[in-house]
Amino acid sequence: MARGGGAVWIGRRGAGVAGPRRTGGAGRGTASPPAASRDRCPRNDRRTLRAARTAARRGRAAARGRGVARVSRFRAEIAEQPEIAGRPEIAGRLLVHGAPIANKIAARIRQAAPRGFAIAARGSSDNAALYAKYLFGAKNQALVALVAPSLFTHYARPPRLEGQCVLGISQSGESPDVIAVIEEAGRQDCITVAITNQSGSKLARAAELVLPLEAGPEVSVPASKTYTASLLALAIISQALNPDPFFEAALASVPAAITRVLEKEAELEAFVPVLMGPRAIVLGRGFNFSTAEEIALKLSETSYLLARAWSVADFEHGPIAIVEAGLPVVIVDGGGPVASDLESVGARLEAKGCHVLRLSDESGLPEELTPITLAVRGQLLAHHVAAARGIDPDRPRTIQKVTRTW
Repeated sequence: MARGGGAVWIGRRGAGVAGPRRTGGAGRGTASPPAASRDRCPRNDRRTLRAARTAARRGRAAARGRGVARVSRFRAEIAEQPEIAGRPEIAGRLLVHGAPIANKIAARIRQAAPRGFAIAARGSSDNAALYAKYLFGAKNQALVALVAPSLFTHYARPPRLEGQCVLGISQSGESPDVIAVIEEAGRQDCITVAITNQSGSKLARAAELVLPLEAGPEVSVPASKTYTASLLALAIISQALNPDPFFEAALASVPAAITRVLEKEAELEAFVPVLMGPRAIVLGRGFNFSTAEEIALKLSETSYLLARAWSVADFEHGPIAIVEAGLPVVIVDGGGPVASDLESVGARLEAKGCHVLRLSDESGLPEELTPITLAVRGQLLAHHVAAARGIDPDRPRTIQKVTRTW
């Protein structure tokens, strides 16, 4: 560990191996120096970690006493994601049935030639919309705007949408504000597309075109399989708009990549003691800024941990002032051109004594698809932190599965 703090790598750098901060760009091949040459973790920091581990053990014991299942419905639904993505032997899943529908959607979009995309969503679906902003921008050279639904509901002053393809993303398809955006877009003669797990929902009925997620019932309150299915649906639409053989092959490998993440779940146990405090920061950039937002949401709703996500670029424009020794910082690293920025900020935070936890991707997927596998890592992490805290992730307090906002 670096003096005053430390880092843990999950993914490319190994299975939860503590080590010094990396230097020299992405530094992916840098080996850790011998143990004798590394600074020891300061005594106060070691006490903090020991206390956190003790709290984790007590939380697990309390959970057993309250009957909180070690394998929750949330965890079971996380495990369903390879099949939902579309193993070849599973007929009717997203890669199998979604692609032909996406081709029809793409044909309609090409026919209308919209100037860009406007997307309405809430919660985890809003994070999927943020992913689309980067994906459609990079792969399809399309300008994407995330809609403010309250302009369509409370303020009743909707912006002009003509010339846009308007997407509504909602697991339940029942959020009134997202539906209001799609309905208004229809009145303005826009192409409207619903991405939802409920093909008979109000959102689906309001839209001109529908791409069903086919994820099956999601019982646990926190979204897991419907979130990654939404990302995959957006990737399928992007591919249908601008076909690319390399991207097509990468899409086909997503189910196997998710399976490999599930097989390495035990690596995430190394993170849990550091995340037993009241707050944490999650950082990403580019395609995985959306993943940072989603992981922060999952930690907050399943573990009652006040987690805040930033793009590392925005983080350096002021919020970095809040850091102090012992603060947990999760860095979501999908590689690509932004990796050096993540590396640089991570090194600075370690030097300040923060506990830097790096989630990286070793699937071989292009950066554009790593938000899928890294989201699964984040879901598993949230499950383990909740279990250590003695919290049932299936039923977070004060939250309902279908949230209706206006």
